[in-house]
Amino acid sequence: MELFKLVKGFSSTHWNEFFYQSENNVTRGHSWKLLKNHCHCEARLLFFSQRVINRWNGLSQEDVDATSVNAFKGRLERRRRHQVDFFKDE
Repeated sequence: MELFKLVKGFSSTHWNEFFYQSENNVTRGHSWKLLKNHCHCEARLLFFSQRVINRWNGLSQEDVDATSVNAFKGRLERRRRHQVDFFKDE
């Protein structure tokens, strides 16, 4: 939810303070793929900016194109019902 708010401008913090958008135009899923920073220590892997990228990149274009937070929330709820493993930590 927070990443959606950052990307869509619903937050006072700008998304590019924490994330880098993929410049690769050939992406599976959606056009807002984010890149992970390389981590030198395991503590960094637990940061919000590292934990959410895999799930965010796993969303569909339809999910990312939601026009409001409530619409996005509804799409995540549908995904949770049909794809239970999507929300499990790896």
